[in-house]
Amino acid sequence: MSTLEIVWFVLIGVLWAGFFFLEGFDFGIGMQFVLNARDQKDREALYQAIGPNWDANEVWLVTAGGAMFAAFPYWYASLFSGFYLMLFIVLISLIYRGVSFEFREQMPTIQGTQIWERLIALTSFLVPFVLGMIFTAMVSGTPMDARGDLSAGFFDYVTPFTLVGGVAVSLMSYVHGLNYTRLRIEGDLRQRALTQLKYLYPILLVGEALFAVLLFFYTDFIQEKTVLTLTILVVIVLTTVVGWWLALKNKQEIVPFILSGLALVEVVTLLFAGLFPRVMVANNPLHSLTILTASSSAYTLKVMTIVVIISLPVTLAYQIWSFWVFRKRIVSHKVIE
Repeated sequence: MSTLEIVWFVLIGVLWAGFFFLEGFDFGIGMQFVLNARDQKDREALYQAIGPNWDANEVWLVTAGGAMFAAFPYWYASLFSGFYLMLFIVLISLIYRGVSFEFREQMPTIQGTQIWERLIALTSFLVPFVLGMIFTAMVSGTPMDARGDLSAGFFDYVTPFTLVGGVAVSLMSYVHGLNYTRLRIEGDLRQRALTQLKYLYPILLVGEALFAVLLFFYTDFIQEKTVLTLTILVVIVLTTVVGWWLALKNKQEIVPFILSGLALVEVVTLLFAGLFPRVMVANNPLHSLTILTASSSAYTLKVMTIVVIISLPVTLAYQIWSFWVFRKRIVSHKVIE
């Protein structure tokens, strides 16, 4: 296992973490079209909060998938063939979510607009939910043979662990979106977001505890990497507790938002740390794909590294500039004292 292979494994983890941090609050905003907004003015404020950035945030998903394809083609092939139906749901949801943002602007009636807005909420839930199921299934063991061919059935996809993983990622995204609402929007919408956070943080903590218990039974993370796994689990819980405490004080906005995003990053870190040096876990340990057996050639990784060194700073600079330009708060309904 070479240094470049390890670097690209870590980099793919970073890309997925960046996707969940940035697109996570977009998903949370999308779910609020139904779960928090009360009228069209609220929904318009929610759209304006993510309108300039949501499509750029999705680029992290495309880049993560592309990096997997180029750096670890056998990982990509096993994952995208074995989880084809679930990834198809993700793809269709992303397509309909994208067009819904555009079509809602073209509807001549409020009823037509609301149909597309409900679709935004549904797809904003489905994408993190299904991705959460895929990642938890990937680390808990799959029916993969020695050639890397994966033949998963319904109950390989759907287990208590994958369902809890899917719900956890969706709930964490929703909390992240509520914190972004508090950061970006003024008015009643912001106050309702705070009220929901006060109830959702305890539920999220219970979910994290349940996830940790199931992690013990469905993976070898705690048995094989006890200290590292328990440390990351504790950090996830502490991140959530501190975010909850700051939200209750109602004096902080940026820090709870950063913490809710970091919780998603920490979950990705947990999964990738537990996987290493594997990239996919098979029910038969001898059939698990590893970094060494799944990677591209050394020359391919070298060329890709040069491209990333040149392009990544430019991409990050553009996104930071974009958020800075559209930093002004959005006003929904005024709060009546």
